[in-house]
Order: sequence, then C-alpha cells, then structure tokens
Amino acid sequence: MADMADAVDVDGLTPEQVLMREHIRRYLQREVAPLIQRAEADKRFPYEVLDGLADFGYLGGTLPEAAGGLGLDHPTWAVMMEELGYCWLSLRVIVNTLNIVAGLIDAYGSEEHKARFMRPLLHNRRRAFVSISEPDVGSNVAEIKTRADRRGDRYVLNGAKLWVTGGLFADFGIVVARTFSAQCDGGLSLFLVEKAHTAFDVKPVETMFVRPTGTAAFSFDDAEIPAANLLGQEGQGLKQILIGLNFGRLNVAMGAVGAAQCALDLSTRYALDRRQFGRPIASFQLIQKHIVEMTMKTQAARALGYRAARAMQTGQPARLETSVAKLYATEAAHEVANLALQVHGGMGYATEYPIERIFRDTRGGMIPEGTTEIQTLIIGREILGISALT
Repeated sequence: MADMADAVDVDGLTPEQVLMREHIRRYLQREVAPLIQRAEADKRFPYEVLDGLADFGYLGGTLPEAAGGLGLDHPTWAVMMEELGYCWLSLRVIVNTLNIVAGLIDAYGSEEHKARFMRPLLHNRRRAFVSISEPDVGSNVAEIKTRADRRGDRYVLNGAKLWVTGGLFADFGIVVARTFSAQCDGGLSLFLVEKAHTAFDVKPVETMFVRPTGTAAFSFDDAEIPAANLLGQEGQGLKQILIGLNFGRLNVAMGAVGAAQCALDLSTRYALDRRQFGRPIASFQLIQKHIVEMTMKTQAARALGYRAARAMQTGQPARLETSVAKLYATEAAHEVANLALQVHGGMGYATEYPIERIFRDTRGGMIPEGTTEIQTLIIGREILGISALT
C-alpha cells in the first residue's frame, strides 16, 4: 500500500521534513493514539501529551527563537499540523488554539504578558482559550456585542461568548470585546482574562465533533479585569484577531489533509483485507472508484495547503491562498471520510474504530476559522476586488 512517504518528490518536501514527519508519526502512534478512545469517551483532553510534543516544536515552534520558539518555517509547520490531523483532530484543535494565543501575545503583548502568560503556555504549564464568537455573532466578528468599559485601572466586561474551544479546561485566554473609554468609542480590543482572577460563568457545550476539547459558553456580568491585561492597543482587536485567524486557517486546512489521509489509509488496508464473495473487496470496481476519488481529493487538498504555507512564508498576506486551502481541504476531508464509511460498511459506524470519529470531526472543520460560506466570500473578494460581505 502506498503512503505519504511515496509522494515526497511530488510534495516537494526536504529530506529533513520527511524524516521529521516519520519521527512525529511514530511518536504520535506510540504515545497519543492509545489515549484517544478514553479521551473521547470521557470528553476530556489529556493535556499531558503536550509535554512530549514540545520537543518537536508544537508549542510555539513558529515563534522566533528569542521568544522561546524554534523559528520554524510555514511549510514545515504545515507538515507538522498534517500529522496531528492524521492522528487526532482534537489534538490539532488544542495545538492550534495554543499557538494562536502564543502568537498574539508575542506580537502584541508586553514583557509582563510574555512572562506571565506566554512562556508558561509554551512549557505546558498553562492552558489557553480564544473567545470570539457569541450567541448572535459568528462569522461577522465586527458585530461583536460583548463590551469592556474602562473604569479607573480596570475594565468591566459584560456579555456572552459561545463555542469557546478549550474554555472548559483552560485557565486563561483571549477575549474579544467592544471597548469604551476616553480613547476608544466601541472599537474591538483583545483582553487577557484569567479564571482565577476574574469571576465569570463557564458552562460546557456538547458538540458532535472534537468532543474532548472542552467547548464552553462564557457569561460576563460586570466581570473585572486589570487594565494592564489589555493586549496591544484599544480598538485594534479586529486587525489583530484576523491575523491570528489567517494562521489558524492554514492549521485547519493541514489538519483536514491529515485526517483525509488517515481515512484513505484505513480504507485501503480494509479493502485489501476484507473479503466478500471469495475475494478482497479491493477487487470490486466501485470500491476502487471510491479509493481513487479519495486519493485525488486528498492529494489536491495537500497541494493547496502547501501552496498556502509557501505564500505565508514569503511574507504575503496569503488571504486568498489560506482561504482556498481551508475551504477545499475541509470539504474534501469530509467527503473522503464519507467515502471511507462506504468502504468500511457497517464497521465504519462502530465507535471503537476511527472512521466514525473522523467522519464527525471532519464535518466540524468546515465551521471554525470562517465557515465554508465565509471562505467563499473572502475568496470572491480577493479575486474580484468587490466584497459581498457588506
């Protein structure tokens, strides 16, 4: 059976990237894969697995060395995120959230912020969330209603947040709020909020995908945070969070590629092993058609993901490239997972096998970091120069 290593020349990976991928694949299979079924059943992410992943650069690896990172380039990071998706999409989600928070603190935080929040985060001593969406606000970040009013040396938060990834387990995170002060009249700002020092309501939100990641809903009722917890400048939050989302789209796209490749590999093995009517089902024409379609979609998604990574590496905004990659890869991954269910037949529905989980988790990839519909409109704006969002 062919695997990803056979496509090294086509994908354009360096020998170092190929070796790194092989090491990561073996490590995840040995150290993380055995924990997945229990974590899915308990709906609780095993954060201790991040300790071992730090050695590969998963905790802030794209940050400069001076900031505690490894200065990894975006194509290398894309390979790494694909491997997380291959193993377990919940792991990709947690690592994505961690790195978005670390990147925003590195870019806009003070030295105190970096010492208090970022460095412990990079050593897996703190857990982070990003709180953007609200009950009535999803893709249109500009319509956020949660507000932060400056009162002396503090801000007072009021409002509600929904779909907070990691919000149930994390001890701090970034909250996006509309800000009112002497210098800011309703502009969006980013705030570092700690559960230990700010009282607010946290409720679990049950989801059909990435169930162990601790999705939560927040409610702020005159919740006070120190003014020093403002991340960057007042009113600059929309620009700041959109930069973070662009990075996140690459992560989502490559995680989807990994999940698709896993579903394809599992299906190929199953088709060769499973026998019906006295022969392997791999010899059936329709099974071969499914495998071929899965292969085409996976390879196309991977090519778009690497293209986006190379665009980011050159310093381009890469809005078009990351949106195209995210849109295609997430939809393709779910289509591949759907075909994997067909190949596996009744076995695909069993929760003790990965296909059922991959099917659910790949469907979820179409929503975060911009829905399929929003990605379509972003791509249209980038191509035509006319926005359909207003």
